[in-house]
Amino acid sequence: MWEPCIVNRLYDIIPAMRVQLFTLLLSAIAVFSTKGLGPSFAASSEQYDRNWPQWRGPAGNGLVLHGSPPLEWSEEKNVKWKVAIPGLGHATPIVWENKILVLTAVPVEGNDMKFAFTVLCLDRRSGQTLWKKVARQDAAHQDIQPTNSRSSGSPVTDGEHLMVSFGSYGLYCFDLDGNLKWERDLGKVNVTWGEGSSPALVGDTAIVIQDNNKASYIHAFDKKTGRELWTKKRDEGSSWTTPFVLERGGKTQVIVNGAKAVRSYDPENGEVLWQCSGLGINVIPMVVVDQNAVYAMSGQRTSPMAMAIKLGGAGDLTGTDAVLWKFTRGTSYVSSPLLYDGLLYFFQHINALITCLDAATGQPHFLQERLEGVTTIYSSPIGMNNRIYVVGREGTTAVLEKSKELKVLARNKLDDGFDASPAVVGNELFLRGRSKLYCIAETSSSR
Repeated sequence: MWEPCIVNRLYDIIPAMRVQLFTLLLSAIAVFSTKGLGPSFAASSEQYDRNWPQWRGPAGNGLVLHGSPPLEWSEEKNVKWKVAIPGLGHATPIVWENKILVLTAVPVEGNDMKFAFTVLCLDRRSGQTLWKKVARQDAAHQDIQPTNSRSSGSPVTDGEHLMVSFGSYGLYCFDLDGNLKWERDLGKVNVTWGEGSSPALVGDTAIVIQDNNKASYIHAFDKKTGRELWTKKRDEGSSWTTPFVLERGGKTQVIVNGAKAVRSYDPENGEVLWQCSGLGINVIPMVVVDQNAVYAMSGQRTSPMAMAIKLGGAGDLTGTDAVLWKFTRGTSYVSSPLLYDGLLYFFQHINALITCLDAATGQPHFLQERLEGVTTIYSSPIGMNNRIYVVGREGTTAVLEKSKELKVLARNKLDDGFDASPAVVGNELFLRGRSKLYCIAETSSSR
């Protein structure tokens, strides 16, 4: 996270200095962003920042500091490779150096209600399978929403430990060679429409949310041994959100969206540092954060709400001046918002109606404008190089200009449907479809 106006101020400097200063700024941002993920990672800050180690990228916010994938592609253009992925999963692939880690739930032959909960490791250069591990075979214990999957939570890695949550079907830690280090069974929970939360890493601690229709919890485990460090009850029903890890002023906090309250937890002991109520039901989006505030939203049709909560408070902030603004139109139900240089982008419910707010004031730059060529959206947008990549469920990715006006730069169609969020490493864009994984990169035949 960084002060949004810094980048803009660079353009007031003489042109000859811009490139050099901008490069230095990105290096500084890389260190700062990685610190926001907590201390004691196995990898260096620079190494962590140049991979895609978790859902929503190195800083957990969908922003890409090191990457420049193509603007345009199709089945015939700029597809470096594509490979079939067995089963079904909405989990975003993560990337560490030459390894792509993908989760999926594969129906067991002869029993459509029993699944092999599977971890795949692919070669980034070719898409070929390096190793495959079945974490568990088990029968489904609840129905899911038809557009969900039984493997919707994404993995996370620090370059040494690979944390995998299949929800009711177990929490697992592998190394990057596929060796199982430990596993935990947290019990079966009943989540309306199926599970979907991803784990988070805070230094040596793995954080797991278990919001459901009965007793909800947040758990902390030692990532090296699987030992439970603490567990706290959450006054929440079913939700599908993922924890956001923030370090600020030498203090690390874990911020979790919620229908009854957005809460900040101390990762050392699970104590609530602050909380703020006001969102609607069925919370899915992950929060985003800048230097000033936390931005949280829910988008269920009956109760759309976004709000900005000033950082630095303690206790119950509901109804105080810590709530900087609220916005009640066109907020996102499934995908998480993108906060990019002070501009907050999101979609109405699951529809391709995009809004851009000024993050500081909550005032719209544009409101619920139709994104032509895209119909529905589950994946979360990513931002890089003054572009925003929006992946639609029907197979079209719209590339937008980062702007206070809606400006579409390209529309790119593939022959698959997409519910997972995109990942970027270097000049490669990885799109996980319902049946295939694509590596999008400029190819010699496309030049």
